[in-house]
Amino acid sequence: MSKPYERILVLDFESAWGRQVKLGFSCQTNEEYIRDPRFKAWGLCWKDYGTDEPSVWVRGPDIQAWADTIDWPTTAVIAQNAQFDASILAWLYGCQIAFVFDTLSMGRAKRGIEVGNSLKKMAEDFGLDPKGDGLASSENYLNELPAHVEAELSVYCQHDVFLCEEIFKRLVVDYPASELRLIDMTLKMYINPRLQLDETMLFEAINEERQVREELLTRLGVDDKALASNDKFAAILASMGIEPPTKKSKTTGKTAFALAKNDALFQALLNGSREDIVILCQARLKVKSTTERTRAQRFIDIASRGTLPVPLAYYGAKSGRWAAARGSAINMQNLKRGSFLRKAIMAPEGYQLAVADLSQIEPRVLAWLSDYEDMLDIFRSGQDPYATFGAQMFNIPGMTKDSHKVHRQSAKSALLGAGYGLGWASFAAQLLTGFLGAPPLQYDLAFAKQLGVAKEYAVAFLKWKDNEEKMLEIPHICTTKDLLYHCLAAKKIIDIYRQTAYPVVGFWKVCDIMLREALYGGREITYKCLIFRKEEIELPNGMKLLYPDLRIEKDEKGGSQFVYGPHATKLYAGKITNNVTQALARIVMTDGMLRVSKRYSVVGTVHDELLALVPDVEAAEGYDWCLQQMTVVPKYMVGIPLAADGGFNRRYGLAKE
Repeated sequence: MSKPYERILVLDFESAWGRQVKLGFSCQTNEEYIRDPRFKAWGLCWKDYGTDEPSVWVRGPDIQAWADTIDWPTTAVIAQNAQFDASILAWLYGCQIAFVFDTLSMGRAKRGIEVGNSLKKMAEDFGLDPKGDGLASSENYLNELPAHVEAELSVYCQHDVFLCEEIFKRLVVDYPASELRLIDMTLKMYINPRLQLDETMLFEAINEERQVREELLTRLGVDDKALASNDKFAAILASMGIEPPTKKSKTTGKTAFALAKNDALFQALLNGSREDIVILCQARLKVKSTTERTRAQRFIDIASRGTLPVPLAYYGAKSGRWAAARGSAINMQNLKRGSFLRKAIMAPEGYQLAVADLSQIEPRVLAWLSDYEDMLDIFRSGQDPYATFGAQMFNIPGMTKDSHKVHRQSAKSALLGAGYGLGWASFAAQLLTGFLGAPPLQYDLAFAKQLGVAKEYAVAFLKWKDNEEKMLEIPHICTTKDLLYHCLAAKKIIDIYRQTAYPVVGFWKVCDIMLREALYGGREITYKCLIFRKEEIELPNGMKLLYPDLRIEKDEKGGSQFVYGPHATKLYAGKITNNVTQALARIVMTDGMLRVSKRYSVVGTVHDELLALVPDVEAAEGYDWCLQQMTVVPKYMVGIPLAADGGFNRRYGLAKE
């Protein structure tokens, strides 16, 4: 990586704060806190990276003058939780930082997300002098610090800078330059926000949602408290001739009402044939589901303060994928397609949002890893992969989305889930609540027979007591007989998938060997672009999947199982298949993002989707170019067929419509 900077500063801010409820600081996000008119920086410590010079304390009133002496377009910054410190520099002091390093992000990637990567924890783990506790002395001061408190705070801050630099020196060894660029890109989505929010649309959406909710309540003759209460809602159902659905709590073992949005039994009522019950359940969701209203209000509040900082956590998951930044209060990875929230997110004047979304990236990666040539050919054909695979799976030539909707959806669910060793019981349960966001689906006897489920198959299924126990543990509102038909069909689909996608099953066996001989046994084994070693898998970009303290323990039935980490997380072939597939899919995605960033500003990412700002005058051509960059076949995955789709519009929510 050619360095986009000439100088590196290590720095840390100290600012006014307090836990008292009346102050309100403790419940604020970084964005709210820094943009709060009461925000006050007591000072900062800084030093030139790699020099023997001690860090320097700059008092709050002198920060702007100090900042004006730095040539920020040629200066990089290192900080622990750099989202905070770099945002202060950018938002309050006008500093356009050339490059941002973040030890918190680097710690998550290099040490694992389970171990804790606070400055205090990393200092302990690296054998450095412990982090101080001088911060407490400045709590609840808002306007001015006593001289002795400031002196204590400056010493505390200087030590934090020392720790940050020493931790960075240890983390940066062999850290891939491309990943450092991704950290910088992720942080700048927040530090240099470009996205705007349509306040008018957000206000109108909140009012419209409230009106719909109130009309439903009036129509039903109930109030929101009755619908929000489990006991009162259950009583309403009983009065309408419906036995309130229940379930056994996994934590307490006690019986409880199954009235949550994701409960299969509630979904059965919501999608049932009785219109009055459907309307009642819809009204309950309107009352209980405050997420959209809360997010809309948060967006309105942010819009009143400025543009939208996108809060993402680099390496928020084991696979390296992003997650919502902790404490950000908005999850940009979880905005529903077609929602008014997406439509309210806009490019600045003169730009369009080009959205490029990798198509079926995980199934493509898994097919490549498994040498599943039939599946790779399906992807190369450019046809509907779910219908084409379904035709092969169920032996229905010419299947389309319209001709065999249930078969196609079943093939899609199998392709997206069964490739990781998903069992029939989990598959059956998830179908009842909606598999991976699809509508709830319950198979019946007729469909089971279409799949080839015969009497002998059912007898063999029921012969195993474990099967019957697993079946009855699935929350259901149908009869036991109907549940049996559903489970028989679900198991048959899993069986057919494994027979059809036998190369994937073969890859599970490869992963099992790697688990036993490499991850646990200590041999170094290379498989395609992956290197398996003791407790780690090295990826083609130089990053690693970590399985610390991998060991064998007894399971609930007295058998042996592999577990790792402080929480005894289970590890098995299907989990490894999932981990390496997601990790490689993420690298394909990030390689494309880095290529796009050389020409356009990347302002967001949602799962396998990239958001880039393209000038109006080149929107169509720029969007096509982005698709090309996202689908460049990696040198480490020769032969994988990649595809992407998307669109462009000033509004994010309209770009792909």
